[in-house]
Amino acid sequence: MKRVAPESPQMRSLLRDWPNRGSLESKRALTAYTFLAIPMLFFLGIRIAPTIYAFAMSFFKKNGSGFTLYNYQKMFASPDFWHALTNTLLYVIITVPSQLAIGIVLALMIGRIERFKGLYRTIYFLPYITSAVAISWVWRLMYDPNNGFINAFLELFHIPAQQWLKSPSEALVAVSIVIIWQSSGYAALISMAGLESIPKSYYEAARIDGASPWQLFWRITWPLLNPTLVFLAVTGVIGALQTFTQIANLTGGSGGQAGGPLNSTLSIVVYVYNQGFNNFNLQFASAVTVVLFILILIVTILQMKLINRTYDY
Repeated sequence: MKRVAPESPQMRSLLRDWPNRGSLESKRALTAYTFLAIPMLFFLGIRIAPTIYAFAMSFFKKNGSGFTLYNYQKMFASPDFWHALTNTLLYVIITVPSQLAIGIVLALMIGRIERFKGLYRTIYFLPYITSAVAISWVWRLMYDPNNGFINAFLELFHIPAQQWLKSPSEALVAVSIVIIWQSSGYAALISMAGLESIPKSYYEAARIDGASPWQLFWRITWPLLNPTLVFLAVTGVIGALQTFTQIANLTGGSGGQAGGPLNSTLSIVVYVYNQGFNNFNLQFASAVTVVLFILILIVTILQMKLINRTYDY
């Protein structure tokens, strides 16, 4: 075995490179931790810290007195809070199933065509990526009782003009229609991805056995599409519970608070905004936000448990 002299160039090179070799993995790990720490600090500062602060603020009165449950007592005794909660649940009941149904139908229809699939996907997905503020104002003009396009269209069929956003009995449905129209394209796109992941061999084998199109849907498409439906249901419910932009731009302005007329379209998030930034009661608004957070958490856990079933094939 050839020995290397202590003062030889080879030994000096080995000694010089040895620290770099030993710390290479450490440098890589340090670089990874550094890049992970930047978004983590941002997340802690923008998300976690304000959440903890809002939770703590909810236990103090507006005048800065000590720890108390006054805000929660006031909230549960407020008819406006229960009205906002009821409206929010109505948004969930109306919009989420409608989005899922329309999305699945659009996905099945687009899946049956051979040409221009990409074009149809883009057309139906455009409303989802368009500004909700711009969409809301366009629909607000369309809903105008006097000069709106919708009433003009209804007159062609001799249907009386509707008040839409100015009617307490019609406003919530009118807002829900805008939400459904904007979000159905997203549901369709995700449903198409789920449909394309289903092996075609299942359908071929079922057709050989004489299965009808209805049986193909209920026995193959529906159960295999279950994970996609779970995702859309969970995100749809969370989005409906947080509905704000459409309500604020369709019903707000002109000196009035969002959520009108007569609080008929008021949602939990709009209620929080009105209390915090219009009535300047951030402590009370924080208490409502805590309840909304708990509600979203419970709904998400229940949906994951009840809807996310497994199937044996």
